Amino acid sequence: MPGGRLTGQDRQHIAAWLAEGLGYAEIGRRLGRPASTIMREVTRNGGPDGYGADQAHEATRHRARRHKQAQPPAPPTPDSGHGRDPQAVQDFTQSFTDLLVQQGLPRMAARVLACLYITDSGTLTAADLVQRLRVSPASVSHAVTFLEQQGMLKRERAPGGRRERYVMDDEIWLRSILASVQMNDALVAASQRGSEILGVATPAGARFASSAELLLLVSEAHRQAMEQWQQHLAARNAGRQQ
Repeated sequence: MPGGRLTGQDRQHIAAWLAEGLGYAEIGRRLGRPASTIMREVTRNGGPDGYGADQAHEATRHRARRHKQAQPPAPPTPDSGHGRDPQAVQDFTQSFTDLLVQQGLPRMAARVLACLYITDSGTLTAADLVQRLRVSPASVSHAVTFLEQQGMLKRERAPGGRRERYVMDDEIWLRSILASVQMNDALVAASQRGSEILGVATPAGARFASSAELLLLVSEAHRQAMEQWQQHLAARNAGRQQ
């Protein structure tokens, strides 16, 4: 189907249309695919003069099997003695990762965040993340840098060692909301300035003024929510100490 993997029938069409002298763009249009998809398919399977549908289909299946075999089994999720169902934890981790991606996080950052989130300690080293996610150290580093910039985790030195570890705590969303409020405040200031420059009585100036009013309300609501949450945490911690 369009957007999915090429089928054997798709490849038969490609071979036939190449023989007719059609270009990648026209073949892609007929199959409902980008021209780049057709170009990669043909290039990796013999080129325009050597493309064969059956050979291309078998080569693709062989590459898929080889890639699947090369993937090591996922390491079991630590149970920490709580009697958790490993499969249920794994399924939840995947669904939570997908949710974070839908909220706008890059896929790798979402995977790192979810991996940290499900640990009881909320702390993992780069080596831990590489092992659990089966990705390169560079991928982990890029994701951690992004999450740190968003205020969603912190770095610290592991006790008694030189290794760095990444930490998340109960204030992860508080820091994230604070970063969002700071960005929102910058948009408020810019919108107010735009209204002044363009003239509040003009359509463009009025648009900026209206945006500033809405964004200001959003910032105020977030600040009130953060203050209430901090008061709630303080009361809860005081109750635990009694």
